[in-house]
Amino acid sequence: MSERVNITISGGVADVRLNRPDKRNALDGEMFSAIVEAGESLKTAQGVRAVVISGVGASFCAGLDFASFQAMSGGGDKSERPTAGITDIAPGRITHHGQQASWVWQELAVPVIAAVHGHALGGGIQIALGADIRIVHPDTQMSVRETYWGLVPDMTGSLTLSQVCGLDVAKELTFTARVFSGREAKELGIATKLSDTPYEDALALANEIASRNPDAIRAAKRLFANLANAQAAAQFAMERREIGALIGSPNQVEAVMAGFEKRAPNFKD
Repeated sequence: MSERVNITISGGVADVRLNRPDKRNALDGEMFSAIVEAGESLKTAQGVRAVVISGVGASFCAGLDFASFQAMSGGGDKSERPTAGITDIAPGRITHHGQQASWVWQELAVPVIAAVHGHALGGGIQIALGADIRIVHPDTQMSVRETYWGLVPDMTGSLTLSQVCGLDVAKELTFTARVFSGREAKELGIATKLSDTPYEDALALANEIASRNPDAIRAAKRLFANLANAQAAAQFAMERREIGALIGSPNQVEAVMAGFEKRAPNFKD
């Protein structure tokens, strides 16, 4: 298991911690792989009845590593592009590797609780949306940030976001890419609960769930998944097509350059 993600299991609860605190747990190729590996390992872990996913340090996950955006603007190492090494679809999956970093938490048979603090931006908020329940610090800075960089949510967020807050709110957050607080996230339905101690409260809730009949809990998650995720495969395929067309296109590169140069973008219709 990569050191980028730590897992401890106690009393039926798997405590999963993103562990790249010097980068606010930002996503690069290694981080994507570590998250997927962690989730996949829990599918067969014995005795796990609930999962908590959180971030070590100042943030839950600040989104895509800036090196990826630098590569998109023409600088940096092309191997650091977000499509490098994470776009393969393994047999039997409906996601590519990048999407699986969020979707693997839905595929687990047991409930997953995200404890969110600091920042949950772009890919970070999509990972949180992959959990079944989100306990969020009121001051957390959250954003569906992709359009700021000329992109679209492509880590299953187009489905999961609209499920928790409705299509109109999902559109507004995506179209504007604005940053909003954990408090507003609760008002919008994105945060399940607010807490000044989200990690501790998530563990307490996970332990409560772990005390219930595990067969009933797994059956309940299957029922909700059947209701919510029937169109997931087609939606994720569309995400892949849309992001593939956008990355490296002139307007997308301009969005990145304008962001780094702190100027208004000059887009061409």
